[in-house]
Amino acid sequence: MKSALITGANKGIGFEVARQLLQNGFYVYLASRDLKNGLAAVEKLRAENLNNVEVVQLDVTDEQSVKALRETIGKKTDVLDVLINNAGINGGAPYTALEAGKDQFKAAFETNVFGVASVTQAFIDLMRQSPEPRIVMVSSSVGSLTQQSNPEWPAYHFGKYAVYGASKAALNMYTVHLAYELKDTPFKVNAVDPGYTKTDFTYHNGGEIEAAGKRILKYALIDQSGPTGMFFSEETNPTTGEIPW
Repeated sequence: MKSALITGANKGIGFEVARQLLQNGFYVYLASRDLKNGLAAVEKLRAENLNNVEVVQLDVTDEQSVKALRETIGKKTDVLDVLINNAGINGGAPYTALEAGKDQFKAAFETNVFGVASVTQAFIDLMRQSPEPRIVMVSSSVGSLTQQSNPEWPAYHFGKYAVYGASKAALNMYTVHLAYELKDTPFKVNAVDPGYTKTDFTYHNGGEIEAAGKRILKYALIDQSGPTGMFFSEETNPTTGEIPW
């Protein structure tokens, strides 16, 4: 049975991806910063007869928490097949480049970039034991420099979200470099925008969460002929999914 670790998976898109991976026969480590919330999430899944799941405590911004989880999972398995770096924050208001404070930028980067690097590095050895290791970075189209600077982009005047956008652009760059470093291995590493989705993150505005989960799932399940080092937003580009960095 293949296994997957999903960060920030006690609710929202992470929770939905956990559900869909379980439906596809995976064993899922559902990571939650708050263990109580994670336990509640697992109970919901088990109520749907999705039993191959366990909650694990993880604060991606806490190096000791990351190390402790690596030790915990390492005692249970020698192999991790899929890593979904889903945990993320928007940094909070105000969102503009001229008003957002240093602490907002710092908090967003701690979770959305530094936390991703920390978790990825911690689990890369277990993933190297998988015949088809997959890393999905849950990104956003607002992290595309090309689109953010294009007046023809539909969301150009919608709001810039300087803090969140900057952190996702940095995450995208990390994705490019990670994919390059793993290019001669079985790894597939991609950044995926799940789209504007009805979650707490968007105050429950946007598209259906099941569709967002499927967008993430697609790149967690790609075969060896699939892409790596790419940026996808199927909401933005329904034809091929690929969007510019």
